Amino acid sequence: MPSDADADAVVSTPTPTAATTIAAAIAAEGPLRFDQVMEFALYGPGGFYTSGGKAGRRGGDFITSPEVGPLFGDVVARWIEAEYRRVGEPDGFTVIEIGAGPGTLARTVRASGRLDFGADDRQHMTGRQSMRYVAVELSATQRAAHPDWVISVGSLSDAVTGGSLPDGPLVGVIIANELLDNLPVRLLVFDGAWREAWADLGRDGRVVEVLSAPIDPHPLWLPRGAPHGARVPWQQAAAVWVTEAVGCLCDGAVLAFDYVTPTTAELATMPWRSWLRTYRDHARGAHYLSDLGLQDITTQVALDQLPPPSAVRSQSQFLQRWGITDLVEEGRVAWAAAAGAPTLAAMKMRSRISEADALLDPAGLGAFSVLEWRAAS
Repeated sequence: MPSDADADAVVSTPTPTAATTIAAAIAAEGPLRFDQVMEFALYGPGGFYTSGGKAGRRGGDFITSPEVGPLFGDVVARWIEAEYRRVGEPDGFTVIEIGAGPGTLARTVRASGRLDFGADDRQHMTGRQSMRYVAVELSATQRAAHPDWVISVGSLSDAVTGGSLPDGPLVGVIIANELLDNLPVRLLVFDGAWREAWADLGRDGRVVEVLSAPIDPHPLWLPRGAPHGARVPWQQAAAVWVTEAVGCLCDGAVLAFDYVTPTTAELATMPWRSWLRTYRDHARGAHYLSDLGLQDITTQVALDQLPPPSAVRSQSQFLQRWGITDLVEEGRVAWAAAAGAPTLAAMKMRSRISEADALLDPAGLGAFSVLEWRAAS
């Protein structure tokens, strides 16, 4: 029978942090590649997203387009509706959002009233009534905030093995808002030649950066030369994600919103802190090997490392293409009609003006890129 001392020992066992997990992995296995460090720091035990890091105005660490207000989701709903029509309005049309956070985009897409999600029994439903919304989110804390009408899962395979989705190609759309920039990247540094950044333990036990021998073979997208100390991301995980996401669909499209640079060579000429960034509490964070697990790590997406998209637009262009101007004008009219005795509904319509300003800002969210890949039908 355990003694009181044993019980106290169990209770007082410290919760692992990302920093201690990374240090233990290096001590046991030797140096880790940067993408492995980033994986631990964001998604491992005590990682930023597994321990509470998130988007949002209150209690969040940064703002993404869905948190600006419901207007973004209304426009995205228009795009989803157009895709539904384009593929022939099939039964069982599925919307999958990867990295859904607390479900903000899902709520605003549904609130638009353009699509029908949330029926209790889909067995005999047809058309729009048979639509599914799958919210994929690694963080259990954020999944707990999902509305009960979504299929809430930690990974897409969970939805398949759990019987929520058919085991095979789907008809529908896959949406990723600021996901690609958070997928772990390998990190290359120019020091006479391109070398790969690894993490090791220094004499004081802190995680420090070490460089490999020159990279061989040399990826085609990697410039031959660069300024000393230049850095670029090697986005293997993002390229694999896009390929697998498109492969999930027998018809439909993948839509990704992110900050994108056309070529890796352009990133090599930029100060690396401008594209390899950390965030915490709505402010820029420390060096990417500092405060592991306590801050977000995010990278600019190099388009030339991804499968070629079917379409590339700025977020401003995308939102205007799918009717944000009409929605804002509708809001102006509704507000003018109710200005003498404004209601909550009228005030929400009026807020579309300020939301649109933020979403279309060419110096901010409006400059994000929207990448679309069509699945072969």
